[in-house]
Amino acid sequence: MAISSFTCFSCAVTSFRGAFLLHVVLDLVCCQLHYMIPEESKHGTFVGRIAQDLGLEIWEINSRMLRIVSRDDKDYFQVNLQNGILFVNTIIDREEICPKIIVCMLHLEIIVDKPVQIYHVDVEIEDINDNYPIFSAKQYNIALPESRVVGTRFPLEGAVDDDIGINSVKTYELSPNAYCSLEIQKDKHQSESLEVVLKKSLDREKEPLINLTLTAFDGGKPKLSGTTQLIISIQDVNDNAPTFSQSVYETFLLENAPKGTVVVKLNATDADLGENGEVIYEFSNQVPSFIRSLFDLDEISGEIKVASEVDFEQNSHYDIRVDAFDKGQYPMAGHCKVLVNVIDINDNPPEMTVTSLSLPVPEDSPMGTTVAIIRIQDKDSGSNGKVNCQITENVPFKLKLSLREYYSLIVNGPLDREAINMYKIEITANDEGIPTLSTSETFLVEISDVNDNAPTFDQHLDTIFIMENNPPGSHVYTVSATDGDKDQNSFITYSLIESAIDGIPINSYLSINPENGKLFALVSFDQEQVSYFQCSVKATDAGFPPLSGNLTLSIFIIDINDNAPSRYTTTLNFDSEAAEIVPRSAKIGTVVTKVRATDADSGFNAWLSYEFKEPAERTPFGIGRHSGDISVIRPLLEVNQDEYKLIIVIKDHGEQAMSTTVTMTIVLAEKMQEISVEQNQKGLKNEDFTYANTYLIIAICLISGIFLVTLIIYTFIRWQQCTQEIDDLRQNNMGSIARSWTYSMQRQYKYCMNGVPPKNDLIFFTPSLTQALDTDRHLHHPGFMTGLSAK
Repeated sequence: MAISSFTCFSCAVTSFRGAFLLHVVLDLVCCQLHYMIPEESKHGTFVGRIAQDLGLEIWEINSRMLRIVSRDDKDYFQVNLQNGILFVNTIIDREEICPKIIVCMLHLEIIVDKPVQIYHVDVEIEDINDNYPIFSAKQYNIALPESRVVGTRFPLEGAVDDDIGINSVKTYELSPNAYCSLEIQKDKHQSESLEVVLKKSLDREKEPLINLTLTAFDGGKPKLSGTTQLIISIQDVNDNAPTFSQSVYETFLLENAPKGTVVVKLNATDADLGENGEVIYEFSNQVPSFIRSLFDLDEISGEIKVASEVDFEQNSHYDIRVDAFDKGQYPMAGHCKVLVNVIDINDNPPEMTVTSLSLPVPEDSPMGTTVAIIRIQDKDSGSNGKVNCQITENVPFKLKLSLREYYSLIVNGPLDREAINMYKIEITANDEGIPTLSTSETFLVEISDVNDNAPTFDQHLDTIFIMENNPPGSHVYTVSATDGDKDQNSFITYSLIESAIDGIPINSYLSINPENGKLFALVSFDQEQVSYFQCSVKATDAGFPPLSGNLTLSIFIIDINDNAPSRYTTTLNFDSEAAEIVPRSAKIGTVVTKVRATDADSGFNAWLSYEFKEPAERTPFGIGRHSGDISVIRPLLEVNQDEYKLIIVIKDHGEQAMSTTVTMTIVLAEKMQEISVEQNQKGLKNEDFTYANTYLIIAICLISGIFLVTLIIYTFIRWQQCTQEIDDLRQNNMGSIARSWTYSMQRQYKYCMNGVPPKNDLIFFTPSLTQALDTDRHLHHPGFMTGLSAK
């Protein structure tokens, strides 16, 4: 047998017959299992292989949390978790749980999780013949006037047997006698009336008392019986019994009718006169006490009124027997039956019960995921018991009818915890009665987080500035990313994406705190070596699988004035002290020499100025503040001294200016010959430098000569190859007029300039026959080579 949540295959299984007969029936429509066991079964009695019948494996019983839900919350049955067998847990008395009900059915709900499924199991309790027929009294005293004619009937109270069906009271026997016989009458409701029929005239003088034994038998095996004594007293005088206008009164009564409402008015008359003709009404002894509590009978008027609440759900009709007695010395009685049919009204609102609830709901739950199983029922009948359900609008959930009274609350749209993390769902159940009654329940459905949001930075690119000469380990910046998820899915760690600066890994320059995103410089940056670089920061959450986001940082190293100016050239070659010879005939404005310096810093920190350390009034020379040109500013007279030692201060424009001093000696000479002599002397001082220049010039000349010879040889070889190819081509063209020829020549010059690759030019010629003769002439023409292109 295979069973699923919505499809079942019908089958029947019959087990052994012993203490009971087990029937397992699978209802194709309602998806039910139907078991049958006898009442009074002992604890542990086998009911059915519930796991096998439901198509569940034994291991699924525990893993899927199989449980039994009974409608009356009593644990009559249990499931053996080791073998999946449903067995009796407590002894069941059918008469206690299903009094006067033909089919006694215990409704069980078998619920399993992962996924949530519900199965309906009906266990029918079979009646056994465990109750004897019982009369309400051991002895009934009946007074019969001797005037009663043959055929007179008088009712008897029948025996009561708590068993049903075949085990209930089936037959009666009256002890043998000459006066009375026993008859059983049935009405349209199959209600039995036991009557004694007089078959012989009575004679009080011959036999004033008749003692009979009435025996009731049930239909069980073995038969059980109960007896009572009928003591019939023969009376004289009052020979007319009250007579009702009709033997059966049928009426209809709305349930919950107010107290005092008249149900029916009985009418009985007596043909006798005086007290023998006065009638009083009483409930028959056969009327049970619970009916007497619901209705009142006025003994004078014969009105039956409502005495307490009449509930259709408890009983839909009542069978009431009424006796009418006269007031004679020997009262006579008339009998009738009142059938009260209760009309249902809509007095019960729907009842809502949550049998299974799976919370919280993951935000990535697919459509159709079951959130809760809800049971909705209405105790009323007909249209009053039909229920319609509605759910809050604009929520990603809906109700789906699963089995009978059960609804499933399922996911009906996408869920996003970051947008809405809690839904307030109101489910309203309305019946179809007039007026409509309703019930509402509110559920809070929490949405649990899944890792569906990657960490994000406020911007994908950012720029930071770091002062050079920073101390290693200093904090330079803090990155921050956000994650829309929660808890572990929003815990962010930061890391640097691998990259390199001039072949050195970025991790050698920077480090980042993985928890708070603080960026630290591992080295002291030098703006003169590294002025700008980029690095990427990766933010990764702790979800599964982890998600990440990137931030690119553009890092600029800010220059500070940490380099003093340094002199790198003058018109003369000198180190810390330089000399220059100037003729006295030099005019004002003549540039004597130039002082040049450089600063490794940048910007204002590298902007240099030149000035004399001592006031310029003492010397006939001046220096350009920004050019460094030393020029004559006063006429050079005979009175001027022959030598000036100038101290030049070179300063940058940094916030804390740094400077360098250079000493320049200027010698005044009368004639150019003196200048030549002085220069020769200076040349002796720079003899090492002259020799070095000579070696450099010789090396350059040798390399240039070798390159020139190589180029000439290469050109000659290529010319020879070109001439040979032309001769071969001419011979081939003379042999065939239709033959075409192609000449290709490729000349390639290779040179290295900014990494430009060599270029090739290829020219194809396809001359006709008439052109072939002209080709011979053109091939030897001096301008032929101009037709070839070399790049």
